[in-house]
Amino acid sequence: MTTIALIVAAGRGTRMGEGLPKQYMDLAGRPVLGHTLAAFTEHPSVDSVRAVIHPNDMDLYRDSAQGLEVMEPVPGGASRQNSVLLGLESLTEFDPKNVLIHDGARPLVSPGIIERTISALDEAPGAIAAVPVRDTLKRQKQGSSKIEETVDRFGLWRAQTPQGFRFDDILAAHRSAQGLDLTDDAAIAERAGLTVALLEDRDDNLKITTSDDLTRAIRTLTGGGEIAVGSGFDVHKFGPGDRIRMCGVDISHSHGLIGHSDADAALHALTDALLATVGGGDIGVHFPPSDARWAGEDSATFVQFALDQIQARGGRISHVDLTIICEAPKIGPHRTAMIGRLSELLGLGEDRINVKATTTEGLGFTGRREGIAAQATTTVMLPGSHR
Repeated sequence: MTTIALIVAAGRGTRMGEGLPKQYMDLAGRPVLGHTLAAFTEHPSVDSVRAVIHPNDMDLYRDSAQGLEVMEPVPGGASRQNSVLLGLESLTEFDPKNVLIHDGARPLVSPGIIERTISALDEAPGAIAAVPVRDTLKRQKQGSSKIEETVDRFGLWRAQTPQGFRFDDILAAHRSAQGLDLTDDAAIAERAGLTVALLEDRDDNLKITTSDDLTRAIRTLTGGGEIAVGSGFDVHKFGPGDRIRMCGVDISHSHGLIGHSDADAALHALTDALLATVGGGDIGVHFPPSDARWAGEDSATFVQFALDQIQARGGRISHVDLTIICEAPKIGPHRTAMIGRLSELLGLGEDRINVKATTTEGLGFTGRREGIAAQATTTVMLPGSHR
């Protein structure tokens, strides 16, 4: 093989919240990593692609790589630098001429920069995608929020990936750098005395680190897209029992809630709000109470159905807001658990989920403690071609 792409995707993405690692989050109907892998597998100058992943992520990786001709992934290490070395070592049996090292969370890499990186290796042992710094730079005074000085930006670049190298050179450089903490592969190459060329790239070859990055990526990928807002409302009355379920969390109470399924009013309202964003009707259309199949059903099933409808249209949930209306039980002590459960169900960072509660000051059926009501509002990003 002449050129192999090594996709580094072993990180945990802690800044995205408690949901999926960022490389497996949905981006316009496909995992972020799926877009990244496809960019290299579909490039005519790349002979093969191998990913370096976290050992616990094999099922997520399989979903991301579905339908793509890729090599078996290899497990990563405790740091990005260690993961790259493990990936490089796994390629020694193939003895490629060149290797491209790319972040799994950079799904918008263009065919042009891939080709230019490979071509540059005919002239230099290393080449990286980068963007020249155009903003004025300030250095902060240590221990203060004040400016210490303005930094000359001349000759400064922001490093991106792919970073391409002649295989034998970068493998030797990585082996000699074990135990050090260098920020990218170009730094490792520089330490080994290798010349690395700068290739001007686009700003939209962004690395997805935050939820805002993911929103920007979907807008770029879909040509702008559109925002759809849905709302939902549900009510269940109290009956016999010693607990209720709300947002998928069981809460001890003097009564239960009566319903055909598990009577989770919050998840029912959420389901309707999600379906509304894609014109999907309501929960009763798809899961009628007259159908015995749904008796006692966990309402997570309904939420997953609505989520599937959104993803099938290339959409992505951006934000969820839930209000639970009742006099009792107290919702506050369970708010964190509720947000955590919603994060799991939706694959959405906890910073994108809000759960709040209110009473009706003793008025109406909730004020008389006859039942619980819930309302939900959801924001979904949809491709521009959806409508």
